[in-house]
Amino acid sequence: MRGPDLGERSHARRHHRGRGPAGLNSALILGRCRRNVLLCDKGEPRNAVTPRTWGLFTRDGTPPFDLRAAGQADLDRYPTVERRDIEVVGARRDGEGFEVRLADGSLERARRLILATGLHQNLPEIEGLAEHWGTGVHSCPYCDGYEARDEPIVAYAHGAVAKGFALELTAWSRDVTLCTDGRPTELSDEDRARLARNGVRLVTDRVRRLHGDGDRLTHIELADGGTLPCRAVFLMPAECLPSDLVRELGCDLTGKGTVPTRDYEKTNVPGLFVAGDASRRVQFAVVAAAEGAMAAFAVNMELLSEDTR
Repeated sequence: MRGPDLGERSHARRHHRGRGPAGLNSALILGRCRRNVLLCDKGEPRNAVTPRTWGLFTRDGTPPFDLRAAGQADLDRYPTVERRDIEVVGARRDGEGFEVRLADGSLERARRLILATGLHQNLPEIEGLAEHWGTGVHSCPYCDGYEARDEPIVAYAHGAVAKGFALELTAWSRDVTLCTDGRPTELSDEDRARLARNGVRLVTDRVRRLHGDGDRLTHIELADGGTLPCRAVFLMPAECLPSDLVRELGCDLTGKGTVPTRDYEKTNVPGLFVAGDASRRVQFAVVAAAEGAMAAFAVNMELLSEDTR
C-alpha cells in the first residue's frame, strides 16, 4: 500500500484475525525481490487464543506469538519492507493501482494489493463455549485433533455435512459423538447406520452449556439434564464473514464467504490478490504461508513485466 510497488493488509476480526503466515510470507518474498512493501495490521493475530501452532514444518507446536515475532524479525532484514501497526479501513481501485485509507486518516497508494485478512466465524451462542474457544473448542481437526486423540470428541454439526464431518473425526478418536443441538440432521437411515457401524453416537438434544476444569473442557450439559463427556468440540465448517475490504473491492465470493482465487491467488479484480484463510483452500498455517509466497511471486512477475516493457 505504499509505493510504487505493493501493499499487503491483514484485518483483525473477532475470533479470526490477521497478520498471519500469509501476510508475513508474502512480505518476506517481496522484500527479497527488493520491492517496496507496506505491511499493515491492527496487531491482533487471529490465533491469539490458541496455545500452539501445529502442522507447520520445523515449527510444529510453536506458540503463535513466538511464530509471529520470528516472522517479523525476518522482515526487519529487508530495508524495502515497512511494518505498521494500524488498521486499514478502506480501499478502492485508483487508475491502474489502489488507494488505501488507514485508521489515522492517511492515504497510501500501491500498484498491487494483497489481502491476508483471515475470516470472521460467528460462534454458536452457547454458555461456556467462547471461554474454551481455541483450547477445547476448535474449527480444524487437522490443526487440533491430535491433542484430543483417543479422548471423547464431539462433532457439533447439523444438516447435510454432519455425517461426513463426524466420520472425519474418527481418524483421531473412536469415541466420537455427533451433536446436532436440536437442529435438523438430514440423516437418512443409511447415514445413521453408517455412523453406528463406525461407533459414532448421535445426540439430537439441545446444548445448554460447556463445562471445564480450568483450561480443560470436560463435558457438555444438555437441555434435558443429561451430560456428554467431552475433551474437544469441533465446529462444522460454516459460512464465514469476509473482511469488509473484500466486498468493498468487489471480489467474488463463494457460498462459504471465501474468495475463489485463481492461479497464484489472483482474484477477479485486476491487481488484487487474496491469500490465507480468506481464500478458498484448506485453512492450515503452512498452506497460508504458501499462498502468500505464490501471491508475492505473481505480484513481482506482473511488476517486472510492466517495468520492462
